[in-house]
Amino acid sequence: MTTIAPEIVLGQVQVAGGVDTHADTHTAAVVDTAGRKLGDRQFDATAAGYRQLLAWLRSFGTLLVVGIEGTGAYGAGLARHLRLEGVALLEIDRPDRKLRRLAGKSDPLDAEAAARAALARARTGTPKDRSGQVEALRNLRVARSSAVAQRADCQRQIKSLIVTAVEPLRAQLRGLKSARLIDTCAGLRPDPARIGEPEQAAKTALRTLARRHTALTEEIDELDKLIGPLVTAINPDLMTQTGVGADVAGQLLVTAGQNADRLHSEPAFAMLCGVAPIPASSGKTHRHRLNRGGDRQANAALYRVVLCRTRWDPRTRAYVERRTKEGLSKKDIIRCLKRMIARELYYVLRPTQPAENLASAA
Repeated sequence: MTTIAPEIVLGQVQVAGGVDTHADTHTAAVVDTAGRKLGDRQFDATAAGYRQLLAWLRSFGTLLVVGIEGTGAYGAGLARHLRLEGVALLEIDRPDRKLRRLAGKSDPLDAEAAARAALARARTGTPKDRSGQVEALRNLRVARSSAVAQRADCQRQIKSLIVTAVEPLRAQLRGLKSARLIDTCAGLRPDPARIGEPEQAAKTALRTLARRHTALTEEIDELDKLIGPLVTAINPDLMTQTGVGADVAGQLLVTAGQNADRLHSEPAFAMLCGVAPIPASSGKTHRHRLNRGGDRQANAALYRVVLCRTRWDPRTRAYVERRTKEGLSKKDIIRCLKRMIARELYYVLRPTQPAENLASAA
């Protein structure tokens, strides 16, 4: 821990704090408005540690703002505590790599860099509020996403085992539809006394995977019964939009966060979802390139909306037809549609915003 002379600290100066977060400890640093480092110290990542950290920051003077790295991960608990205490928070992006190479890397240095970034409002953003219904929705979606992924793995493994199974068993299962295949595999009766035989081992593996698949399906159904009403309670208008179901709406709500007002404009939301094209112009060349950043889960959710609307929505079908005649490829049309749908849904996520652009969205 380092601290400057007490006579400088005792004055009620205005200060900014920065925190480098980790699983078990958080390192905090303080700078004043002139950019002078006043001190740094390490605290436990516990409720008591959060209180000590805040008291330590305030001991240097009037605390203007605190910048935290990783408010959605190791810093979530600290961010929640500071928000409840009325402290202004900023999410700090990772340090500039060039500066890090020049200055070195350590927890106190990262905390100091976070404090300076918060003071200068550089590489900062408003952290998500993780104390409301959207955070509850996110937790449920984490469980559902893992269950869906595991169920898909089970189905792939079942089909892979059938390909290499001995012929009597392979002939019995080949050609069955997915639902019938799962039921049939779950009802297989292997002989434990002959488990050393490939056929009996395959039956055991197939039955185990099929029963796991069934259990995961039941788990997903139970979570869906909880997620649907919660999404409706958070934003009842979102699921009334064409192509937006509980899954898409849930993902967009989680991406926007409980405090959706942190998204200051619809271009910012489009950038967050990775659907805003990136300028790549130089000299007489004027062009844009594909945006591969942003929240890829939100990007995938918008893609599913596009697929639905290109099939069922007359406006979107007319748009696709017109743009196809203009020479755009299918991929380019989908990218344009995702950008316009992001614009439309932004005003639904933030109903207090003027909806002057709704009519132009596909």
